[in-house]
Amino acid sequence: MIPERLQPVLTVVRPLADRFVAAGHDVYLVGGIVRDLVLDRVSPGADLDLTTDARPEQTMALLADWADAVWTQGQAFGTIGARVGDTVFEVTTHRAEAYREDSRKPHVVYADDVTDDLARRDFTVNAMALRLPDAELVDPHGGVTDLAAGRLRTPLAPEVSFSDDPLRMLRAARFIAGYGLTPDPELVAAVESLRGRLEIVSAERIRDELSKLLVVDDPSAGLWFLADTALSDEFLPELRAMRLEQDPIHRHKDVLAHTIAVVAKTSPRLVLRLAALLHDVGKPKTRSIGPKGVSFHHHEVVGARMAADRLRALRYSKDTIDDVRRLVFLHLRFHGYRDDVWSDAAVRRYARDAGPLLDDLNELTRCDCTTRNERRARMLAARMDDLESRIAELREREELGAIRPDIDGNRVMELLGVGPGRDVGEALSMLLEARLDEGPLGEDEAERRVLAWWQARRAPVGDGDDG
Repeated sequence: MIPERLQPVLTVVRPLADRFVAAGHDVYLVGGIVRDLVLDRVSPGADLDLTTDARPEQTMALLADWADAVWTQGQAFGTIGARVGDTVFEVTTHRAEAYREDSRKPHVVYADDVTDDLARRDFTVNAMALRLPDAELVDPHGGVTDLAAGRLRTPLAPEVSFSDDPLRMLRAARFIAGYGLTPDPELVAAVESLRGRLEIVSAERIRDELSKLLVVDDPSAGLWFLADTALSDEFLPELRAMRLEQDPIHRHKDVLAHTIAVVAKTSPRLVLRLAALLHDVGKPKTRSIGPKGVSFHHHEVVGARMAADRLRALRYSKDTIDDVRRLVFLHLRFHGYRDDVWSDAAVRRYARDAGPLLDDLNELTRCDCTTRNERRARMLAARMDDLESRIAELREREELGAIRPDIDGNRVMELLGVGPGRDVGEALSMLLEARLDEGPLGEDEAERRVLAWWQARRAPVGDGDDG
């Protein structure tokens, strides 16, 4: 009997399976969906990956008059994509591919048997298939047993698997963290010896895999795997560089342990998690030890630049780089906050500088407190509560999310009788500073101040006569 949890997926895929079987081909459901069906954690609307002994041209012919859309961008690798309604299918001919030693792209060899295809997959927990349409489980490498045991292994020797696609070494970190799996010692040893092979993998593929790791519920175990095996040195050398003590005299926690704890505390949103990962990346370069102990002066400034450089090398988007850089630069700003010291103007500037990242900045600041000193933790939390309360009050009164001068550049040009240029920009800067210091001025007062500023600016300079 087919388990009830399989029925929704089988209902969706049966029409496709029936077409292949009627044409004399085998077809199997493969990939992460099989693993997640075993674990009963399939996400609604998940894309469906299938493998077949049909060659790409045969697959295309079987899908052409059935699917709403068919695409062939992956045909060189044996994959034909199709969409029916809201469901996306990717059908790939059984493969036995391997990467050449000096190549970033796989050399594709087709196979006729699904077991050959499963042997070339990354891990045993992903090397399972459901034969369609009867949902017979094909598990030649013990993936179900490994899931139950919480073990991460490769179907073939890990040296073979990681040589075929070195990105699998980084992917292992995601499965360790996301599925609570413990890597076999042989897998760990292979990563330690083959990590240099990652150099043939494109920055874009590494970026995407790192991003997937960072947004699992708790990436901690995966990040420690990257650091402990030194795999991170191949694409994120700053990670292990943070393995230094905050305070060598009292042997307080090291920066890396603190960083990974902060990442785990933040919400699983990519920009926020990247900022948490890199917020103290400037500490190794700014660390100094003086009479009062260790210090990291201006590590947020150095770290913002280092974070941007690293994310640029990993081919993250400009928006992502800019957002992470701003969060890293601002993450210490709160530590100067006291309600009796920060005026409303200071709160406005804090909100203005954070802009649309204000909520992320506040969350990063909260999570940056990993002290075991309960009294200090309560004090910092209370200060952040107070700051957020003041921000909320100002938001109600002043639209803090869109702080800008009370009149725009066009009105300034009308008032001054000038065209676009430095004078207009300086007038707007003057108004913005007044807006931050005093709150909303209103249009009439803003116009009065522009005219007064302009008159003072154009007033003749005295002739210097002392008499």
